[in-house]
Amino acid sequence: MVEHNLQHTISLLVRTPGALSALLRDLPETWTLRNEGADTWSAFDVVGHLIHADRTDWMPRVSTILKFGDGQAFAPFDRWGHVRESQGKSLGQLLDQFANVRAEKLEELHALNLRPEDLERRGRHPALGVVTLSELLATWAAHDLNHLHQMSRVMAHQYRQAVGPFGAYLGVLKCDGHSRP
Repeated sequence: MVEHNLQHTISLLVRTPGALSALLRDLPETWTLRNEGADTWSAFDVVGHLIHADRTDWMPRVSTILKFGDGQAFAPFDRWGHVRESQGKSLGQLLDQFANVRAEKLEELHALNLRPEDLERRGRHPALGVVTLSELLATWAAHDLNHLHQMSRVMAHQYRQAVGPFGAYLGVLKCDGHSRP
Protein backbone atom coordinates (compact mmCIF):
# COMPACT_ATOMS: atom_id res chain seq x y z
CA MET A 1 0.00 0.00 0.00
CA VAL A 2 1.21 3.47 -0.86
CA GLU A 3 0.53 6.40 1.42
CA HIS A 4 -1.00 9.46 -0.14
CA ASN A 5 1.55 11.77 -1.73
CA LEU A 6 0.20 15.08 -2.99
CA GLN A 7 2.75 15.44 -5.80
CA HIS A 8 1.97 11.91 -7.02
CA THR A 9 -1.75 12.74 -6.93
CA ILE A 10 -1.21 15.88 -8.98
CA SER A 11 1.00 14.00 -11.47
CA LEU A 12 -1.96 11.72 -12.20
CA LEU A 13 -4.64 14.42 -12.18
CA VAL A 14 -2.74 16.53 -14.69
CA ARG A 15 -2.57 13.61 -17.15
CA THR A 16 -6.22 12.54 -17.17
CA PRO A 17 -7.46 15.13 -19.71
CA GLY A 18 -4.73 14.18 -22.18
CA ALA A 19 -5.36 10.46 -21.68
CA LEU A 20 -9.06 10.94 -22.35
CA SER A 21 -8.40 13.08 -25.38
CA ALA A 22 -6.00 10.50 -26.81
CA LEU A 23 -8.51 7.70 -26.24
CA LEU A 24 -11.75 9.38 -27.27
CA ARG A 25 -11.21 12.32 -29.62
CA ASP A 26 -12.61 11.73 -33.11
CA LEU A 27 -13.79 8.19 -32.37
CA PRO A 28 -17.07 7.14 -34.01
CA GLU A 29 -20.06 7.79 -31.76
CA THR A 30 -20.73 4.06 -31.51
CA TRP A 31 -17.73 3.98 -29.15
CA THR A 32 -18.47 7.14 -27.21
CA LEU A 33 -22.26 7.41 -26.93
CA ARG A 34 -23.25 3.85 -26.05
CA ASN A 35 -23.83 2.86 -22.45
CA GLU A 36 -24.82 -0.33 -20.63
CA GLY A 37 -28.53 0.42 -20.30
CA ALA A 38 -30.79 2.52 -18.11
CA ASP A 39 -29.04 4.67 -15.51
CA THR A 40 -25.57 3.90 -16.89
CA TRP A 41 -23.09 6.22 -18.55
CA SER A 42 -21.35 6.36 -21.89
CA ALA A 43 -17.81 7.69 -22.35
CA PHE A 44 -19.42 11.02 -23.33
CA ASP A 45 -21.33 11.06 -20.02
CA VAL A 46 -18.22 10.26 -18.02
CA VAL A 47 -16.32 13.21 -19.51
CA GLY A 48 -19.25 15.46 -18.64
CA HIS A 49 -19.31 14.02 -15.12
CA LEU A 50 -15.59 14.66 -14.65
CA ILE A 51 -16.06 18.31 -15.67
CA HIS A 52 -19.00 18.69 -13.31
CA ALA A 53 -17.08 17.04 -10.45
CA ASP A 54 -14.04 19.25 -10.98
CA ARG A 55 -16.17 22.39 -10.97
CA THR A 56 -18.55 21.56 -8.11
CA ASP A 57 -16.97 18.88 -5.92
CA TRP A 58 -13.23 18.54 -5.37
CA MET A 59 -11.95 22.08 -4.87
CA PRO A 60 -15.14 23.34 -3.19
CA ARG A 61 -14.70 20.53 -0.66
CA VAL A 62 -11.04 21.41 -0.20
CA SER A 63 -12.17 24.98 0.55
CA THR A 64 -14.81 23.76 3.00
CA ILE A 65 -12.21 21.76 4.92
CA LEU A 66 -9.77 24.68 5.05
CA LYS A 67 -12.47 27.16 6.13
CA PHE A 68 -14.70 25.13 8.43
CA GLY A 69 -12.93 21.88 9.26
CA ASP A 70 -15.42 19.19 10.16
CA GLY A 71 -17.84 21.79 11.57
CA GLN A 72 -19.69 22.08 8.26
CA ALA A 73 -20.59 19.17 5.99
CA PHE A 74 -19.73 19.31 2.31
CA ALA A 75 -22.53 20.32 0.00
CA PRO A 76 -24.10 17.19 -1.51
CA PHE A 77 -22.86 16.32 -5.00
CA ASP A 78 -25.33 15.99 -7.86
CA ARG A 79 -24.05 12.88 -9.68
CA TRP A 80 -26.34 13.63 -12.62
CA GLY A 81 -25.59 17.37 -12.84
CA HIS A 82 -23.46 16.79 -15.93
CA VAL A 83 -26.46 15.78 -18.04
CA ARG A 84 -27.91 19.25 -18.48
CA GLU A 85 -24.47 20.86 -18.69
CA SER A 86 -23.39 18.54 -21.52
CA GLN A 87 -26.49 18.98 -23.66
CA GLY A 88 -25.80 20.37 -27.11
CA LYS A 89 -22.03 19.91 -26.83
CA SER A 90 -19.82 17.64 -28.85
CA LEU A 91 -17.39 15.24 -27.24
CA GLY A 92 -14.53 17.36 -28.59
CA GLN A 93 -15.95 20.40 -26.83
CA LEU A 94 -16.26 18.44 -23.58
CA LEU A 95 -12.69 17.17 -23.84
CA ASP A 96 -11.43 20.72 -24.36
CA GLN A 97 -13.57 22.00 -21.50
CA PHE A 98 -12.30 19.24 -19.22
CA ALA A 99 -8.68 20.12 -20.00
CA ASN A 100 -9.35 23.79 -19.19
CA VAL A 101 -11.33 23.14 -16.01
CA ARG A 102 -8.80 20.62 -14.72
CA ALA A 103 -5.90 23.01 -15.34
CA GLU A 104 -7.79 25.79 -13.54
CA LYS A 105 -8.57 23.59 -10.54
CA LEU A 106 -5.00 22.32 -10.28
CA GLU A 107 -3.78 25.93 -10.35
CA GLU A 108 -6.17 26.66 -7.45
CA LEU A 109 -4.80 23.64 -5.58
CA HIS A 110 -1.20 24.69 -6.21
CA ALA A 111 -1.95 28.24 -5.00
CA LEU A 112 -2.99 26.87 -1.60
CA ASN A 113 0.62 25.84 -0.88
CA LEU A 114 -0.62 22.96 1.23
CA ARG A 115 1.70 21.73 3.95
CA PRO A 116 1.76 18.19 5.41
CA GLU A 117 -0.22 19.37 8.44
CA ASP A 118 -2.91 20.79 6.13
CA LEU A 119 -3.42 17.35 4.61
CA GLU A 120 -4.42 16.02 8.03
CA ARG A 121 -7.17 18.60 8.44
CA ARG A 122 -10.62 17.09 8.70
CA GLY A 123 -13.86 17.75 6.90
CA ARG A 124 -17.30 16.19 7.02
CA HIS A 125 -18.73 14.23 4.11
CA PRO A 126 -22.56 14.19 4.14
CA ALA A 127 -22.69 10.38 3.92
CA LEU A 128 -19.28 9.14 5.06
CA GLY A 129 -18.67 11.38 8.05
CA VAL A 130 -15.24 12.71 8.96
CA VAL A 131 -12.57 12.56 6.23
CA THR A 132 -9.15 14.15 5.91
CA LEU A 133 -8.01 16.50 3.20
CA SER A 134 -5.44 13.88 2.24
CA GLU A 135 -8.20 11.29 1.77
CA LEU A 136 -10.24 13.71 -0.32
CA LEU A 137 -7.31 14.47 -2.64
CA ALA A 138 -6.35 10.79 -2.96
CA THR A 139 -9.97 10.06 -3.84
CA TRP A 140 -9.88 12.68 -6.60
CA ALA A 141 -7.09 10.71 -8.31
CA ALA A 142 -8.73 7.33 -7.67
CA HIS A 143 -12.02 8.77 -9.02
CA ASP A 144 -10.28 9.57 -12.32
CA LEU A 145 -8.94 6.01 -12.51
CA ASN A 146 -12.33 4.58 -11.62
CA HIS A 147 -13.92 6.39 -14.53
CA LEU A 148 -11.11 5.45 -16.95
CA HIS A 149 -11.81 1.85 -15.99
CA GLN A 150 -15.54 2.40 -16.44
CA MET A 151 -15.08 3.86 -19.93
CA SER A 152 -12.79 1.02 -20.97
CA ARG A 153 -15.34 -1.53 -19.78
CA VAL A 154 -18.32 0.18 -21.45
CA MET A 155 -16.42 0.54 -24.71
CA ALA A 156 -15.09 -3.05 -24.64
CA HIS A 157 -18.59 -4.36 -24.04
CA GLN A 158 -19.57 -2.97 -27.44
CA TYR A 159 -17.54 -5.86 -28.90
CA ARG A 160 -18.68 -8.48 -26.40
CA GLN A 161 -20.21 -10.63 -29.17
CA ALA A 162 -17.81 -9.61 -31.95
CA VAL A 163 -14.75 -11.12 -30.24
CA GLY A 164 -16.30 -14.58 -30.25
CA PRO A 165 -14.37 -17.17 -28.22
CA PHE A 166 -11.53 -14.71 -27.54
CA GLY A 167 -13.80 -13.22 -24.86
CA ALA A 168 -12.60 -16.02 -22.59
CA TYR A 169 -9.25 -14.20 -22.41
CA LEU A 170 -10.58 -10.66 -21.98
CA GLY A 171 -11.13 -9.81 -18.34
CA VAL A 172 -12.66 -6.45 -19.24
CA LEU A 173 -15.60 -8.31 -20.79
CA LYS A 174 -16.17 -10.22 -17.56
CA CYS A 175 -16.16 -7.12 -15.39
CA ASP A 176 -19.75 -6.21 -14.64
CA GLY A 177 -19.71 -5.65 -10.90
CA HIS A 178 -20.16 -1.90 -11.13
CA SER A 179 -22.30 -1.14 -14.12
CA ARG A 180 -23.87 1.86 -12.43
CA PRO A 181 -21.99 5.20 -12.26
